[in-house]
Amino acid sequence: MTHRYRFAPSPTGFFHVGGARTALYNWILALQNDGVFVLRIEDTDESRNEPHWTQGIIDALGWIGIDGNDRHFEGPYFQSANQAAHVAAATSLFESGRAYYCDLSSEQIQERSKASGKPGYDGFSRERNLGPGPGRVLRFRVPAGTTVVNDQVRGRVEFDNATIEDFVLLRGNGSPIFNLANVVDDLAMNITHVVRAEEHLPNTPKQQMLWEALASRVPMWAHVPVLVNEQRKKLSKRRDKVALEQYRDEGILPAAMVNYLMTLGWAPSGDTEIVDFDTIVREFDIGSVNHSSAFFDVKKLNAFNGEYVRKLSTEEFVTACEPWLTGGPTSTGRPVPWPAERFDRSLFLRIAPHVQTRVSLLAEVPAMVDFLFLADAPVDEAAFDKAFLAEWARPTLRLIRDGLATVEWVAEQIKSVVEAVGAQHDLKLGKLQAPVRVATTGRTVGPPLFESLEILGRDETLRRIDAALVRAG
Repeated sequence: MTHRYRFAPSPTGFFHVGGARTALYNWILALQNDGVFVLRIEDTDESRNEPHWTQGIIDALGWIGIDGNDRHFEGPYFQSANQAAHVAAATSLFESGRAYYCDLSSEQIQERSKASGKPGYDGFSRERNLGPGPGRVLRFRVPAGTTVVNDQVRGRVEFDNATIEDFVLLRGNGSPIFNLANVVDDLAMNITHVVRAEEHLPNTPKQQMLWEALASRVPMWAHVPVLVNEQRKKLSKRRDKVALEQYRDEGILPAAMVNYLMTLGWAPSGDTEIVDFDTIVREFDIGSVNHSSAFFDVKKLNAFNGEYVRKLSTEEFVTACEPWLTGGPTSTGRPVPWPAERFDRSLFLRIAPHVQTRVSLLAEVPAMVDFLFLADAPVDEAAFDKAFLAEWARPTLRLIRDGLATVEWVAEQIKSVVEAVGAQHDLKLGKLQAPVRVATTGRTVGPPLFESLEILGRDETLRRIDAALVRAG
């Protein structure tokens, strides 16, 4: 039998990093087993669903390599299109005696619960033989005994059916409940494996009962640990940075994100977690996924990304940076700080190797090179004042300016001028670089100074030094 996995997000907001990891688990398992990854959009919450969220899911999946054009990919399907099948399945359960109608209101259920001292619905309508009618819900008749869920991550999990009330399949208005719709869709799509977050585990005994009642079979279950923040609290969009799109727009590379997400609950063999996708596909084992919640460490993600950035060729790095450099709005909606016509790809290509080793996120790149593409260097006022606070700063900068006017314009010769002035005034090179860097780039940190000045050019370097000397008085 072909292994068929599914990923079933709701289009109600940005794409959660936890959902991205679950999608990757399903995708990789489909690749390993020459199976199928089914994308099903669970869009029945009309009050919260919006078409652009659906497209966001598709785009985010594509960004992490889950390719809608791949032969292992199927969908997207939409749950809202299957409502007739959901109702038909519920009707069949009623006709077979596996479900019954109940006319108790929520207030009546609460009153009975309060009187008996037992929480929840007590099965009052089980033997009343009610038929469908306005306001009546359809409930599944939970059998006595124990439901055993065999989970590829958690092993054998037992649920006492006595603790599970007869749960609702159809609301009083006739619309299907999530558990029913989920199972009916999985059956219609011939899903064989359900890999999802552990937060769904409490629903699993109910869904397994429905699988058994409708198809006399159950899927292979796997409930993977949730992602938590540094306080070990479940990642929340109200509190934490959880949107995959946000990390993409900050300049996380997709390969780095995939690699990092796959290490949250699982680890490749060997002494490093940084491995290529082929290795992940070859080695991943759902049975070896850890039971414990996994810490989503943003600092570690950034470190992963830095490693991936440094692995790029210079040309690959330049191409990857272009969305942040081309003068139009980036995918974050933030404008690049220089006009489009001032960006020079060949100029950036020259400085790129010096930038590539100094950034973790591609969004950091514009601030490293803006001095090249702005008409005037951006001025960090505090840094400027500090750089020219010492009495030696202005006179030594004048001497450096004079030396730079005639020297051969290559990094080593530029450096030799600064070293010579430093030797005359008993100043170390590192100390003397500060006023030069601030005068020419506007900042105290950035790519190597002398290589930067070589790329900036003699005329512009001298012009900026002159302007800085006037500014410093």
